[in-house]
Amino acid sequence: MAHKLSDNVCFALYTASNALVRAYRPLLDEFDLTYPQYIVMQALWYNDGVSLKEVSISTQLDSGTLTPIVKRLEAKALLTRKVSAEDERKKVISLTREGLALRDKAKDLKAQLEAKSSMKAEDVELLRKLCLELANNLS
Repeated sequence: MAHKLSDNVCFALYTASNALVRAYRPLLDEFDLTYPQYIVMQALWYNDGVSLKEVSISTQLDSGTLTPIVKRLEAKALLTRKVSAEDERKKVISLTREGLALRDKAKDLKAQLEAKSSMKAEDVELLRKLCLELANNLS
């Protein structure tokens, strides 16, 4: 039985997640991105020219959350939304030249954040794997 709030894994994950997003904020401010926008950009850096549904799957963001993020990124000229040539019901999300250039500028963010955490690389990797396993098991 938990004796204090911090004994609960859900609270530990919640506070760690909040701390992580807060730590990213000043790094992302330099690129005029919010953390959710950064996640969408990362998904496109890994797999460009995909449907909104594919971005939703890779980011784990539902379409109601994702659509306004994509619209803001489009307004910043980092990506485009165009009707698919194969299926006019689908929108294809593609990076612009500016969106691709941002990938090179932002490539060190992960390393900067890991250094800021003061955790060993193998501990960060174990934490990543355990979080993904937990998310998968709870889905």
